[in-house]
Amino acid sequence: MATAPLEPRKAPRQARSRHTRDAILTAAGGILAANGLRGLTTNHVARAAGVSIGALYQYYPNKQAIIGALLTQSRADLLAGMEAAAEAVEGEALEVVVCAMVRARLRQLFEMAALAEALERAEAELPADPGIARLRTRVQAQVVGVLAEYYVDDPETVARDVLAMAEGMAHAAVRAGEAGFAPLVERIERAVTGYLAGVVPEA
Repeated sequence: MATAPLEPRKAPRQARSRHTRDAILTAAGGILAANGLRGLTTNHVARAAGVSIGALYQYYPNKQAIIGALLTQSRADLLAGMEAAAEAVEGEALEVVVCAMVRARLRQLFEMAALAEALERAEAELPADPGIARLRTRVQAQVVGVLAEYYVDDPETVARDVLAMAEGMAHAAVRAGEAGFAPLVERIERAVTGYLAGVVPEA
């Protein structure tokens, strides 16, 4: 049985087209965060975006393609944020660099909690997409690269552990209704720093 494509029909080239595309994705993100995957339909998105269903279909053939675009956008934003965070503290101790990258990830999870969680659930239900999978891999690869620069053994496992620890604590806090970002970051950074202390090679 054929699976629905996750790729958009075309990429916008003019400012007006980009505005239409952005309006569609913003509307879709709002609906997904509020109502989940089941509540997302192309008709609802078109209405919320203020465009015709025909205009929506020029870019996205179905709701799966819209979800794919949201996932791609979310991961690209995260990669850029983590890279900028690492560059801002380049040359500092390992825990400082890693915590800066983790903080960028937490900010996305915490500030867009409903959308982030809805996208994760939606991704699990959609057919596998190589492009989206590559972006997910690159998030971990960024941390792996930093760990390797500091000669940490088995950086792949350490990166996976650090991200899982941070994301798990963040998801638990959000689901518990925690509203303060700074206290959460402080707790997670303590946990990450303590973990890294056990894997950083001695000078």
